This record gives sequence, structure tokens and C-alpha cells, in this order.
Amino acid sequence: MPYKKIGLKCGIEIHQQLEGRKLFCSTPTTIRDDKPDYRVIRKMRASAGESGKIDVAAAQEQSRGKTFVYEGYNDTISLVELDEEPPHSMSSDALYTTLQLCKLVKADVSPVVQVMRKTVVDGSNTSGFQRTALVGRKGKIKTSLGLVNIDNISVEEDACRIISDSITEKVYRLDRLGIPLIEIGTAPDIKTPAHCQEVAKQLGMLLRSLPTVKRGLGTIRQDVNVSIKGGVRVEIKGAQDLRQIPLLVDLEIKRQQELLLLKKELGKLNKLSIVDVSLVLSKSSSKVVKSTLKKKGKILGIKLTGFSGLIGRELQPNYRLGTELAGRAKVIAGVSGLFHSDELPNYGITEKEVSLLRKEFKCSKKDAFILVADSEDRAKVALEAIYSRVEELYKGVPKEVRKANSDGTTHYMRPMPGAARMYPETDVPLVYPDTNVELPELLSVKNARFSKDYGLSSDLAAFIVKSTYVDLFEELVKKHKKIKPAFIADVLTSVLVEIRRKYNVDVSSLTEDDFRNFFSYLAADKIHKDITIDVLIDMCKGNFSLKKYESLGTEEIHAILKKIISSNKGAPFPALMGMSMKALAGKASGKFIATELKKML
Repeated sequence: MPYKKIGLKCGIEIHQQLEGRKLFCSTPTTIRDDKPDYRVIRKMRASAGESGKIDVAAAQEQSRGKTFVYEGYNDTISLVELDEEPPHSMSSDALYTTLQLCKLVKADVSPVVQVMRKTVVDGSNTSGFQRTALVGRKGKIKTSLGLVNIDNISVEEDACRIISDSITEKVYRLDRLGIPLIEIGTAPDIKTPAHCQEVAKQLGMLLRSLPTVKRGLGTIRQDVNVSIKGGVRVEIKGAQDLRQIPLLVDLEIKRQQELLLLKKELGKLNKLSIVDVSLVLSKSSSKVVKSTLKKKGKILGIKLTGFSGLIGRELQPNYRLGTELAGRAKVIAGVSGLFHSDELPNYGITEKEVSLLRKEFKCSKKDAFILVADSEDRAKVALEAIYSRVEELYKGVPKEVRKANSDGTTHYMRPMPGAARMYPETDVPLVYPDTNVELPELLSVKNARFSKDYGLSSDLAAFIVKSTYVDLFEELVKKHKKIKPAFIADVLTSVLVEIRRKYNVDVSSLTEDDFRNFFSYLAADKIHKDITIDVLIDMCKGNFSLKKYESLGTEEIHAILKKIISSNKGAPFPALMGMSMKALAGKASGKFIATELKKML
């Protein structure tokens, strides 16, 4: 695809969690899955910022009228997360790490850091806003397609973790709220979808080079911004998998191209007129219709002049205009779906009923209609939202925030926020950053050093460098000289993967102290490496006992071997070896058993 010709503009935003304490209080950054100690219930409302305007995204969220439930723990959540106590001073460690990144990309650091409030009323922040602070600007990185400029580097607090979501209620967990995030945003200098992936990888490498960053699933998030000539900037949130990024960009290009083509085909839009067609479908065999009417709901619909054949138009693979309209209705009104004339007769609605519906809406062959089955109030709100989205078709591409789906398509989340959502934080004093920071060792440099100093293969070095246990690896290598570094690295990476996949055991319960104990036992010859997986599985399950696995002394091993030989006179070595391994499983290494058995024979 000629990306330059179509006017592709693309940038990426990356959010990386940091270790240590929360950004504005002293509570730990631990994510927990045990039962919460309490629940707090609240409502949110949008209010005008300093400009006197209410942010459009905030207004939309308020219109949904949801109740928000917050779950917390007595020992790891403070009153700051609950918004019952003012924020404390900004974490100096989080700021230091952010300044390290600024130095890595040669960004200009602001002499004064002002914490801002960013309005958020989806319930993910108990205060109704997110605290964020711009630290650096005008950085740059080198890529295969030239320099990519860094527009901003900020430090901000992470939002609550969502537990469940229904039409009327959202449940959040407070453990993630306030975890420090580094946010890095590029200029729209990315030239192709593959280039976007390259930039994401490079920025991810720089972020993971920082000593205090969190590692593991969910600790880093990527958002992609995409526009083409004739379109507008659309932000795609939740690009978790780097491999998916090129597909996300390509499919958003396709969506915008299809919307621009569709704009040219549209005729004059009729005025919004919501029609109750419950009576027309009163005897329908459609399960959705029958269920709705049984609950005293309504079947409401609207006519769309000249839209016949367009609602079923594919915007992305297996993603049609009808899906786009349904997504808007789901977000705004909470309805589960809609019927449209391009897909009927279907879903229990007959051809005869379609004909009656066309008469009711006064549709010509070129016209279409859309139906929503739900409570009367919710169906009306849904159809109004659908009509609003149809109006946007006449402008081309709406400026909005979308969420990435697993197949590379996206769905609507909310309008693009405006300047009205930002205003100064009054409870946190100005910060005057000290730019005298030490640069960390880059992962690329560490990778080469591990291969050279510890004799690791390039693949194993890359694996351990990217792992959560990279610092622990170096600690263990330096402490246990008699254990090969490659074995330590393998245990901390590949062995854990094998335990999780082959034995279906959750390895997340293993602590660094568990590994320290394991390698200490190994170095002291209390256990041997042949039973590594067995020991680690027992540690995962909390069933480990050193007595169970402790190696036998040489005399004890000899006694067992003599007994096996005498009881099986004339048996070949392989047979004796098999019996010996079975008898001494977990008590001696295979190499030692084979050596001693040969001596005795």
C-alpha cells in the first residue's frame, strides 16, 4: 500500500508501570486476587473545567448513569486511593526513572513540573480525574526509516482495575489505582504499519532498560493514533500484542478509507423519527422479539433514506457498518444489538414481516430501517445514538477513541477528549526536577554482555534479559560459581514455561526467595538438578519439603545399588540402571548413579 500517497499519519503512546510505592501515597504497587476487605459505592458526574466547558467524553459517560463499586484491602489501600485524603508528595523514585528515560531519548526536561488533573468519569478513578505531569519534550529515537520525534514524556497514576461491567454497574479494584506510569508519546512520524511496530519495540526496549519498571503481563500498554488524507486522528487503545500492531494500523486505514468512500455515496438524510413497530411484530417467532415483548418492552425503529445495502457494507474484515452502529448503541444505551433491513429476513423475522415493516416505515427499495428491541426508554436512547452516528457518516471519519479487538478490528469507546478535560492539580506542590541522573544499562548492551561474560547463547541471553528475573539471574550467578549460568537462566525462563504449559501449574506463586533457596540447596548438594521440575512444582503448590528430596550420602547409595545387583544377577547394565534410577529417584543424579554402578560391576 502506498502509505505516503494516502497521507498516513501515525503515532504511538506507551504506558509503562513502575515498581515501588504509589505515585501519590506510600502504599505498595501489589496487584491482588484474594477477597477484598470492603466495597465502596459511588456515582460520578461531569463538571466544567477552567474553560467553563464540560468535556464531551465526560458528558457521554455521565449520560450512562452507572453506579461504581470500589473494592479494597485494609492493609494495602490508603485513604488517598479512596479520595478521602489529599495526595502526598510525588514519588521521587518514579520521577527519577522518568528523568532517566528523558535522558535516554535526549528530551528537554521542564524546569518546573506541574501536576495536572485529567477528567475521567468512567469510574476508573475515584476522584473523577487522573493526575498526570509533563516532564520532558522534544526527544527522538533513531529507526530504520529515520528519526521519530518524542512529543511528550509524562509521569501519571494508573487507573483502577475493572472486575466486572454490567448495564447499571461497574466494579473496580483499587490495587492498581495510583501505580506510577511513564507515558511516552511520539509525533506522527511513523511511516508504515511495520514501522509502528519497530518504534513500539524500540521504545519498549528503552523502557525495560529502566531498573524500576514492572515486568510481566499487563504492565505495559500501547495506544496507536492513526489518520489518513481526508480522515481525522483516531486513537486505538489496548494494543497489547506487538505482533498485532501492523494489523491494527492497516485495518484502521481500511476503515477510514471505507468511511470516506461511503460518504460520497450518501444521499440526503431524513429527519429522526422513531416508530413503534411492536404491533407489527406482535406475532413474530423471533426469540429476541418475543422475549422483549414478554418483558413489556418495545420494538422501536428508524428509517434511513437511501441506505439500502449500505448497513451491511464491510468496513473491516467481518466488521460491517451495522456493527459500527450497534457498537455506538451498546456504549450509549447498553443495548445488546440491533436488526437492520440489509440482514432481514433472518433471526426469526419473516419476509412477510419485513414487507409489513417497510410499509410501516414508508421505505422505498433504496431505503433501509433499523430496529432495537429493549425497554422503551433504552430503545429510544439507542436509536438516538445510532442516528447520531449516521449523521457523522456525512462528515466522513469521526474523531473518536476505539478499543482494539483480538482479531485486529476495533470498536467504539468514546468521543476524542478535548482540552476541557485538563486543569491544574491544587493539592500537589510544583516539582523542580534534578536532571543529574545516571543512565541505565540498555537491554541491548546487557544482552551482549550476558553472552560474553556468562557464555549464554544469543537466544537464551535475550530471553533472560526480557524476563522478570533478570536482576535475580545476575545475583544467583555471582553467588553460586559452581552452577553454570546457562542452567540458572534456563530455570528462570524455559523451565517455568514448561511447568506452566506441560504440567498446567501456576508459576506466579514462586517468589525470588523460592529461587534463592532452590539454588542454595543445589549448590550445597542437598538436592540435584535432575529433579528441578519436581521441586519447583512442589514449591508452587506450597508442598515442598527438603527432607522429601534431600540427596542420599554415597554409602547409602552404594548399599541400595549392591542390593539391586545381588537381586538381579546377570542382568545387563541398562536394566540395572533403570532399576537404580527408579529406586533412587530424586535422591541422586543420574550421572552419579551410572558412575557408581559401573564401578560395582
